[in-house]
Amino acid sequence: MTKQLTQIKDDQLFLNFHPGQIKAWDSKKRFTFVLAGTQSGKTEFGVHWLFREIQKCGDGDYMVVSPSFPLQQKKVVPTYENVLKTQLKLGEYKAGARIFELRNRGFCSNVFFGSADNPDSLESCTAKAAHLDEVGQKGFRLSSWEAILRRLSINEGRALGTTTIYNLGWMKSQIYDKWKNNEDEDIEVIQFSSIMNPAFPRKEYDRAQRTLPAWKFNMFYKGLYDRPAGMIYDCFNDIVCKIKPFALNPTWKRHVGLDFGGVNTVALWYAEHKVNSETTNYYLYREYKSGGRSAKEHAKEWLRLSEGENVENWVGGSHSEGQWRLEFQQAGIPVKEPPVKDVEVGIDRVYGLHKRNGIYAFDTCQHYLDQKTSYSRVLDDMGNPTEKIEDKEKYHYMDAERYIVVFLVGNVEAAMYGVDPEPDQRMRLFR
Repeated sequence: MTKQLTQIKDDQLFLNFHPGQIKAWDSKKRFTFVLAGTQSGKTEFGVHWLFREIQKCGDGDYMVVSPSFPLQQKKVVPTYENVLKTQLKLGEYKAGARIFELRNRGFCSNVFFGSADNPDSLESCTAKAAHLDEVGQKGFRLSSWEAILRRLSINEGRALGTTTIYNLGWMKSQIYDKWKNNEDEDIEVIQFSSIMNPAFPRKEYDRAQRTLPAWKFNMFYKGLYDRPAGMIYDCFNDIVCKIKPFALNPTWKRHVGLDFGGVNTVALWYAEHKVNSETTNYYLYREYKSGGRSAKEHAKEWLRLSEGENVENWVGGSHSEGQWRLEFQQAGIPVKEPPVKDVEVGIDRVYGLHKRNGIYAFDTCQHYLDQKTSYSRVLDDMGNPTEKIEDKEKYHYMDAERYIVVFLVGNVEAAMYGVDPEPDQRMRLFR
């Protein structure tokens, strides 16, 4: 075992960082993300990083954000209390308000503790810096990151993200990929394994490598991206099919997939490129998500966005959502009902298009890409995928895509066979 990360000697604080932590500590970038193995010393490092920002930026408000409040109370809050209260004696954590008040030794700052699954908790302050703990978990959505950026904007505040890698969601497409491809000079990513922490047992690391699937070991213990089990669209090739926006051919037909909801209404715009008599590709070029609007208000905005595009088909909603379709029709948009009710059949059709790289997405459709790469099935105790879709009710972009694809691909099948083929025929056709 090694020394404690922190030591107090003669009323001075000494930090015993390992090489991975030192690299993150020395980063000058505005957004630093530590993607590292489990128990590699991420959370406590985040406390000291944020305290350094408080020392540098002065009195004001700061943020600590976790995927959920229960997770925060279990680990993050006790770690902050141990460092800021017990070791440094800087103040008290007010549990009711979820604020750590630094009021000793000349400090007068508040550290607000927010939850990524509670957006209201992220809109309560104008922050000077933020620590995002376990930012790679599925519950930490792209919309939460965007809310944090708004809170930091006035002060051009820095953010530190610390996490184990859990999926291929927005963290990969919006942070890791942009860093790797030198597309954003404000981002730096630091990766290290669990055994970079001298306190992590080598024997346990070797046992995990010997017994776990390679993807899980890479992500959970080495801090490396891999393709996890249970991904529904595991054949989506983001290297090929995530593309920069370009001027679409004005003669290409346009289609929109819709998913309705009082809080989350989603629309996806696709351009149809008929490559030849046998091959048709689709280009996702616009995404929309809003809530708290009437059907008429949504329709007005969709028509504005689609001006000059001559959308041929608007398709969306489940079989039971006929009232939504009626209201949109009255507002000037003739929304069609998807011809297939079965969710798995719809997934198969989208999967078939991805299998041959038949759907391309502009990289500006960030929320779609986040859901595409995190849409997954629940794993059983042995780590094998089940039939159940994890958090299905949250994947509005995937539902909107499925609705339009079953309509478009169904029309192709009907033209080829005269009838809508059975599901096993679809599997042969598109897989």
